[in-house]
Amino acid sequence: MAGTEQQASCNNELVNPIISMGLQYSGILVISHVLQILLKPLGQASPIVQILAGFLMGPSGFSRIKAVEKFFIQSYASGYYEFMALIFRTIIMFLIGLETDFPYLMRNIRPASIIACGSSLACTFFAAAVTFLVFQETASRGSSFMMSLMIIITLANAASPNVVRVAADLKFSTSETGRLAISSSLIADAYAVFLLFILSEYKSTSIAKWIFFFFLYFIIVGIVIVINMYLANWLNRRNRNQKYLRNAEICVLLAILYVAAMALEHFGFSSIIASFLIGSMFPRGGKAARTLLIKLTYPIHNFIFPIYFGNHGFRANVTKLKNLRNFMVFCILILSSIGGKIVGTLAACFHLKIPYREGVLLAFMMNLKGHVDMLALTIGLTDDLVLSQNFYDVMIATIIVNTLVWGPIVAFMVRRESDIIGYRQIYFESQNPESELRILACVHSPRPVATMLGLVAASRGPRDVPITPYLMHLVELPGKKKTNLMYNQKEEDELSDEDDYGGNDVVEINDAVDMFTSETGLLVHQIKAVSPFSRMHADICNNAEDIRASIVVLPFHKHQRIDGKLENGKQGIRTTNQKVLRHVPCSVAILIDRGLTAGSLNPSGSDSLQHIAILFFGGPDDREALGFSKRLGMDHHVNLTIIRFLPASSRGQIAGVNIAHKTDDVLMAISNDEVEKEADNAILTEFHNRYVVTGQVGYVEKVVESGAETASALRDMAEMYSLFIVGKDGRGHSVLTTGMSDWEEFPELGKVGDFLASPEFDISGSVLVVQQYRPSKYDDDDDDDKQ
Repeated sequence: MAGTEQQASCNNELVNPIISMGLQYSGILVISHVLQILLKPLGQASPIVQILAGFLMGPSGFSRIKAVEKFFIQSYASGYYEFMALIFRTIIMFLIGLETDFPYLMRNIRPASIIACGSSLACTFFAAAVTFLVFQETASRGSSFMMSLMIIITLANAASPNVVRVAADLKFSTSETGRLAISSSLIADAYAVFLLFILSEYKSTSIAKWIFFFFLYFIIVGIVIVINMYLANWLNRRNRNQKYLRNAEICVLLAILYVAAMALEHFGFSSIIASFLIGSMFPRGGKAARTLLIKLTYPIHNFIFPIYFGNHGFRANVTKLKNLRNFMVFCILILSSIGGKIVGTLAACFHLKIPYREGVLLAFMMNLKGHVDMLALTIGLTDDLVLSQNFYDVMIATIIVNTLVWGPIVAFMVRRESDIIGYRQIYFESQNPESELRILACVHSPRPVATMLGLVAASRGPRDVPITPYLMHLVELPGKKKTNLMYNQKEEDELSDEDDYGGNDVVEINDAVDMFTSETGLLVHQIKAVSPFSRMHADICNNAEDIRASIVVLPFHKHQRIDGKLENGKQGIRTTNQKVLRHVPCSVAILIDRGLTAGSLNPSGSDSLQHIAILFFGGPDDREALGFSKRLGMDHHVNLTIIRFLPASSRGQIAGVNIAHKTDDVLMAISNDEVEKEADNAILTEFHNRYVVTGQVGYVEKVVESGAETASALRDMAEMYSLFIVGKDGRGHSVLTTGMSDWEEFPELGKVGDFLASPEFDISGSVLVVQQYRPSKYDDDDDDDKQ
């Protein structure tokens, strides 16, 4: 008898819920990563793969085996799973808040709200229509109103974590459609969470209590946001000379988050939206936010997301659909969900004049589920709001199968509709200067950071023009270091290889970015790429495509010494620039940073007036430079002057004529190539009428007979401007630059850019050489890329 009890005790230890949960999560991780390797080449997003992994491990797959079912599916372990789900969704929503482009959400709150409300309200009507049928066919008992609420939450909800990850994996999260889908899903989540509160507090009929709880909700969230603001600023000052915050300090910040989340859960609120708000309102500038993003991104994306999504798939049991009535209810719910989303979303898109194909994709994205809806079913099952196991089984199967079906369809549509959501470069010469600017500035060291950030600030134009700047720190990948130390003998800083790349440059760059953000209010997104010079251009091009950059700004491979001379840097930097010029999928510029003006281009930091010159010779690159300069001319701290060089043959046509009173016919100049001539004249006419006539931009014409006169004219204005902007290549062999190429040293800068960067040209201003996007060069394969 004693032996039997000992054997039973041993068995109980083996099926301990902690051990069972740990092994289940481990199995989901392994299967999800294996499936990811197999399905990623087919274009499937990771959330779909992770839900499928849990689905295969659950009662619809391996857990149909009795031994596996006995080990994994334990009724008394549900509390452990719900607690872990709370921990996971709190940190997930906090990270989503940190990563969310909150300014974009605020700018587009109206269209996002219309889409979210349209899809949610349509699903609400569909859910109300099928509630009676579902109640009867699942032989349910209890409150039909509670069932209706759960069906509404299930159909109306758009799982924001799924939408965020699917959009990111399919590489359209930075597109207008992707950002609109993410914003709309967050608003739909808020609607579902509001219904969830009614569901959980339905037994409390006191209106005063509901009002008190809502007031308490906003008080708790507001207090945490204020605490984070002061604490983050204090931690940033405390760790002024450190790359990141200490682990203990990160734990304190996360502890505050979880205390607030647990308090809200205790009062009957879901912490989903609160966690998102706390994350989105967290101070973005400084080491605190930077450290949180770095420390949380890897474990959440690689461990927490697979477990969180996989656990949802694990709960689905499609074997319950063998019952004809259950299967019929399942089909009705699936059709109601997609029907409500399509009808509501397309109606909203029609009102917003969004194209039909984008509307269909938005509808499918809004139909991804597995977040608030799963929590609603858990609350209903725990509180016995509806007494029918069939109902819960069918609802969970509906949620999971719906996502597993429509997730791959979304992936297919993204590939098919690449022409509407793919990366489309709009030339600056035809771009509205008041549209959003996405700029990727690259640096190899802290030296050009100040000028790069100053250029970013100046290119913003008016304060209400949206700009999304990225600063990419390019670090050469060093060779493997030989050491006799064992792993446990290394210092703490030596254990993380990638964080060490860049040395003290990281601290200096971070400090410069933090100072810039505090002075201008512009949030600069930082990226670090560690690779050998032979592959560094690929990192730049890939990141430019991922963020849908309008322009990439590269540093020149030479830097200025104390005596004013340019000194050669690493040859790999020049090689990288040359490859980027050939392959980058957008416009690109090379910045020749003259150290004397390193900080003078930051117009928002002072009231001084900066003088910038646009050198216009003609051709696509000069037109692109002129188009980019429109944004600079709109800044009231910048005095912009366009200097147009004309051949002496035009002297008779323009002599003695004031440009401010010219007609279009007089403004036009003669060009050898009629097509280029018309393009040059068109953009100059438009620029003149919009900016020169109004006095925003100055206009000067220089008549020259040869490259020598052009060089002389450039020398005369060497000390007049803090920045010169010029196109890389003029219009072929022009008399304006004849002879200038005789001493050409850097062809990647073009004839004029090379002259401005030459030692013979004594200049104190920086130079920006712009090249327009060239599809033929980007599409061609380069021999170096094959190595």
